[in-house]
Formats: sequence, structure tokens, C-alpha cells
Amino acid sequence: MPFTLDEDAYRMLRDYFDDIRDRLPDDDTETEADLETRMGEILREKVPSPMYVVSLDMVRAAIDRLGTPDCFGARHGQSTTDEQDAQPAYRKLYRSRENRSIAGVCGGLAEYIDGDASVLRLVTLLLILFGGISIWIYVILWIIIPEEPARKFDVRNKKSKNA
Repeated sequence: MPFTLDEDAYRMLRDYFDDIRDRLPDDDTETEADLETRMGEILREKVPSPMYVVSLDMVRAAIDRLGTPDCFGARHGQSTTDEQDAQPAYRKLYRSRENRSIAGVCGGLAEYIDGDASVLRLVTLLLILFGGISIWIYVILWIIIPEEPARKFDVRNKKSKNA
């Protein structure tokens, strides 16, 4: 859909789509095309004739209807620490399904503290053998720590996701 755009309106629209393009995955051309088509439809509603020039106010109103680029995710290479600081991430302790020797307790604890499971297993074994902790503590942890939820396989992305 061809439009005649004011220079400022063109600059704003170009920056808007560049920002969205930076936030979308590289292979997601379909979403980009859908957004451009929808923007054209919104502008077509606002411009009664092809002889009219699309103004900066019309572009702002169309962007308000479509949503800000922030709605489409974080920029590639941009740290999302600001978002993480705004909402604290709550982690839950699980017994590991993948990194387990006996029950996944040490593997789950290692994932929770971002440590090495082998080192944690070795320390646990030494503490059990030399009387620092009892084997019963391990058994109690085995009982009270829930097992990690099973992962679902998404056929479209061919990646596993947490349930």
C-alpha cells in the first residue's frame, strides 16, 4: 500500500520498524510482514485519499494501536537485567531429572545454586562418611524436594520446554 509520508512521520515509522526488527528473531519475517501490513491497514483507515500526506500524528496514533516495540521482546544482544531487576525471579528447588546419580538431590541443589553437581556429591559423600551429616538427611531431602517437572517437546521449534 503506497503512502505519501511526511519526513518526520517517515523517520518515526522507519525507527519503529527497525526497533521491532532488532527484537524479532532473524528468521521471523512473517511477523514483520504482518506488522507492516497491519500498519498499512491502520494508516489506510486514517487517510481518506491517496492524495493526503500521512502526518506524524497519524503515525503516532497507529503505533499506539499496534503497541510499542517493547511488546515484541528484548533487543538482540541487549541484557534484560532491567526487566529482571523490576520483577525478582523466583527459583524453585527441584530434584534433577537429568543430572542424577541416586535421586537427583545433589543435581537439583547444584542447579539451584549454580554449582557443580560432582563437587556437591563429593562433599555430601564425605560429610556422610565422616559424620558431618546423616544419610537420613539425604533421604528426607529426597522425600520433601519435588522432582523437576517433565519437559514437553514442541514439534514446531524442535526444542524441549519446561512444563
